[in-house]
Amino acid sequence: MATTENDEWAERMKILRLHGISKDAWKRYSKEGSWFYEVVDAGYKYNMTDIQAALGLAQLRKVEWMWRRRSEIARIYTESLRGFQEILLPSVKPDRESAWHLYPIRLNPDQFACTRDIFIERLKERGVSTSVHFIPLYRHPYYRDTFGFDAAEFPVSERIFAGTVSLPLYPGMAEEEILWVAASVADVIGQCRR
Repeated sequence: MATTENDEWAERMKILRLHGISKDAWKRYSKEGSWFYEVVDAGYKYNMTDIQAALGLAQLRKVEWMWRRRSEIARIYTESLRGFQEILLPSVKPDRESAWHLYPIRLNPDQFACTRDIFIERLKERGVSTSVHFIPLYRHPYYRDTFGFDAAEFPVSERIFAGTVSLPLYPGMAEEEILWVAASVADVIGQCRR
């Protein structure tokens, strides 16, 4: 889904989403439409299937409570982990709201003796599955080999990548699970303190 307040962009997206076919292409199946259409630009096949649309509509009915629950989980994580100098927590500017799609923490290398990978492994041993969102594009074989990217050219990205971990966050998490994740993070921090 794409949203915009820019009418020009909206019209362009409507054309590009389905093979570059003129914006009236969908009307050809209605009373006002005609069988005739034109490809006016090099477009894509980005239209949803009916099943995807049905799933999307069902999910939209739940979006508010899912956002509230994700926000609550993020609040619990933040309150539980706020006092640790070994990690940097995500923050949201006062005039913004987060969807809390992810809860990424960053290990503070000045305070932390373990690597991110060891941190992830120790959490996994406690039954806490984490992830790394996202691996920089220049590290993937296609981009590295096609464009000759060298990780050394991206020191800031490398530093952030080396220390970022996403904690589990989904609306169905039980309170005990959230607290277990926070306690496990705190325990591993204690083991990896400098």
